[in-house]
Amino acid sequence: MAKAFASAGDMADKKISFSEIGEGLWAFTAEGDPNTGVIIGDDSVMIVDAQATPRMAAQVIEKIRTVTDKPISHVVLTHYHAVRVLGASGYNATDIIMSEKARSMVVERGQEDWDSEFARFPRLFQGHESIPGLTWPTLTFNDRMTVYLGKRRVDLMFMGRAHTAGDIVAYVPDQNVMFTGDIVEYHSACYCGDGHFHDWPGTLQKIRNWDLDAIAPGRGDALVGTKMVNAALDSTADFVTSTYRSVARIALAGGSLKEAFEACRAACDSKFGDYAIYEHCLPFNVARAYDEARDIDTPRIWTADRDREMWESLQG
Repeated sequence: MAKAFASAGDMADKKISFSEIGEGLWAFTAEGDPNTGVIIGDDSVMIVDAQATPRMAAQVIEKIRTVTDKPISHVVLTHYHAVRVLGASGYNATDIIMSEKARSMVVERGQEDWDSEFARFPRLFQGHESIPGLTWPTLTFNDRMTVYLGKRRVDLMFMGRAHTAGDIVAYVPDQNVMFTGDIVEYHSACYCGDGHFHDWPGTLQKIRNWDLDAIAPGRGDALVGTKMVNAALDSTADFVTSTYRSVARIALAGGSLKEAFEACRAACDSKFGDYAIYEHCLPFNVARAYDEARDIDTPRIWTADRDREMWESLQG
């Protein structure tokens, strides 16, 4: 029997957790679904990653209201992917913040990504009819930006290409906690279809250099304590390098994409096969690694048609 396309067959509800990872800092997680971070300041709240629809955002707000009644003033989007950004309108925030590079990627490929992810992740787009359109930031920056929520400082930083070319992190210095988006995952496959394999390990090392007390990753459980933080950094780096090296050996020897796919399975299935969305990510990861090994620096735009064509060519 052919595998269901991407996550189209995954329609089971996930258990939601809302975990405090520092004073006034929370991680909304759901068994490998996209996470959302919450930073409570003196007078308002900052959201880190918005979910895919306003209806999904309402689930986050419901959890927030169990711990604070302060208004939501800022939504920070760590990158441009639809499942992260299209729910932003549901928070009614004054400011929506992205990196300048992430905004440019919305211009270049935002609609294509929306169409692509909608077909891949139908369960995550509950209430999709309420999405008002592409999400556009009100503020952008290149390398670094600081936002003050009263006295609480939040540093937004571009630390290098990884999951996309425009990834940013949010760092809260008074608690030594970082919200990393999909640069870091925990027991969830990294989606590398728009990634930069050569740069990603170095970006992880820059995060490691902060010697953090906690991380809210892009997917998977909140990471509290040095042991969990380092375990997630190690496993994310292993996932990225294991994927790329196995594919690059085939691509650089003139092998086919299908041969690279089988080589990646041989290298990664035993280590990562039980990770959330592993089967979903694998074909997209192989396709991007194959391109990067052949010196295609800018990831090709995924469209709903390209997704299906690639998926069908690698299955069976």
